[in-house]
Amino acid sequence: MSVANSSSAKRITTHSLQEMKNKNEKISMLTAYDFSMAQILDAANIDVLLVGDSASNVMAGHETTLPITLDQMIYHASSVVRGVKRALVVVDIPFGSYQGNSRQALDSAIRIMKESGAHAVKMEGGEEIKESVIRVLSAGVPVMGHLGLTPQSIYKFGTYTVRAKEETEAAKLIEDAKILQECGCFAIVVEKIPSKLAEKVSKAIDIPIIGIGAGGGVDGQVLVSHDLLGITKEFNPRFLRRYADLNDIMQKAVEEYIKDVKSENFPSKDESY
Repeated sequence: MSVANSSSAKRITTHSLQEMKNKNEKISMLTAYDFSMAQILDAANIDVLLVGDSASNVMAGHETTLPITLDQMIYHASSVVRGVKRALVVVDIPFGSYQGNSRQALDSAIRIMKESGAHAVKMEGGEEIKESVIRVLSAGVPVMGHLGLTPQSIYKFGTYTVRAKEETEAAKLIEDAKILQECGCFAIVVEKIPSKLAEKVSKAIDIPIIGIGAGGGVDGQVLVSHDLLGITKEFNPRFLRRYADLNDIMQKAVEEYIKDVKSENFPSKDESY
């Protein structure tokens, strides 16, 4: 029996991720926003599916993640959950649904869990959202943290460049990671930070550290599926590796279809009733 087949029936949990870190087994994580994509990624035995607020960019065409609403996140999350048998499904709590108000954070998290059937939520920030993280965790909702480049704070940063290059910000990131761990978060995403710092965080923190643009010294990796598959073409950061060029494949398929329709080659007699 192959490794993939032997693990396919075992549901991934937050405990599974901790076991993976303890065994030095890397964690694989990708985004998903709909049922069909979730089915494909889950069948490939991905460990974690993130219903990211990046749906605001990828699915809706917005410039930032800020416009997406809680209702829209729940819609995407519900679609993903229905396509999953194995992966752990984590959902971003969107901008404006938890910052500065721990009661709102709890309400948002409970809505996501109850209405979508997801397994955990993700929140951006460190010490400044500590109260919200604690309140959500107190209700039994697992929380994944997110430090470094936090897209919901893009207008505060003013740029998507690498974060925590300066000693002060790097020290704060490490301290924030410790705070999130002490609060009870089960894992932390670190985005677009120096690889040496990311590795340092991973060694200093007991819970899994999952990187995006943070080098290979962390406990796992996450990418946006549409970027990895080459469906999107405009986004070309250094950390992105494209494993396929589905944009061209899909466009050519549609062009062939149009050609066959115009030439009356489709449908054929065999494709008709």
